Amino acid sequence: MFAPDQYRLIDFGDGRKLESFGTVWLDRPAPAARGARQAKPVWSQAHARFTGRSLGSRGTWDLRRSFEQPWTLTWGPDPWIRLELNCNPFGHVGVFPEQSGNWRWLLDTITQSGDECRVLNLFAYTGAATLVAAAAGATVTHVDAAASIVKKARRNAELSDLHDHAIHWIVEDAVRYVERECRRGRRYQGIILDPPAYGRGGRGRSWQLRRDLPKLIAGCLRLLQDEPRFFLLSCHEKGWGPRELRGYLRDNTDFSWVPATQFVSLEVSTDDGRKLPSGVAARWSESL
Repeated sequence: MFAPDQYRLIDFGDGRKLESFGTVWLDRPAPAARGARQAKPVWSQAHARFTGRSLGSRGTWDLRRSFEQPWTLTWGPDPWIRLELNCNPFGHVGVFPEQSGNWRWLLDTITQSGDECRVLNLFAYTGAATLVAAAAGATVTHVDAAASIVKKARRNAELSDLHDHAIHWIVEDAVRYVERECRRGRRYQGIILDPPAYGRGGRGRSWQLRRDLPKLIAGCLRLLQDEPRFFLLSCHEKGWGPRELRGYLRDNTDFSWVPATQFVSLEVSTDDGRKLPSGVAARWSESL
């Protein structure tokens, strides 16, 4: 998990969140915080404030206090991983802290499986889940459509002393990659899937989560069919909590695996226990 000196949600409200990433405080949009009020008079201490429609849309950073970029963040427990952060034009910094619970689940699930585990990580971003899986002993195929993002993930592997582990770095559209792996007859024991609500893939393809997720999941289940050990899906679709995601998967995918799946809210919490919803996850493993 994140130690308090590595990541904290300091406060949220009025459609924004104030977080510390190491010693750097950032003020960013948070749609889930629109119904709350800011509770602490510390927002002026932010090193930078991002102004844009939302995270993921191009905007600008108002730098209010000097700090060095890039900087690094550590996640633990042992084995530790290190991530290099910077403020990009879309309001992101290179890590999604709400995924910390998923990383802990991955670490436990892969470690407990004991045997060799081949893992496919789709929409893999800067690679935190890839590094956790590799640190747990898995052979990982890391897939993201952006070459610059894969480069950052490889840098994180170097910082985490995992660059010599069995990680295959692939720059490609996730849907096309799964289609090709199915044609090749490839098999994996675990799949990690964190698709955006909307996006663009290769050759002008558009991605819409509600429309395209069932077909992608069908392909993923084919890749898992011989020796499945786990499947991890994260979503950030507006209005989806555990109940909504369960219903969507029940109605639009092979129902057989859904009843045996854990559905959990992804969230981050302030020191005083206030929780900010940040998505939802479906977790299935052979041990459930």
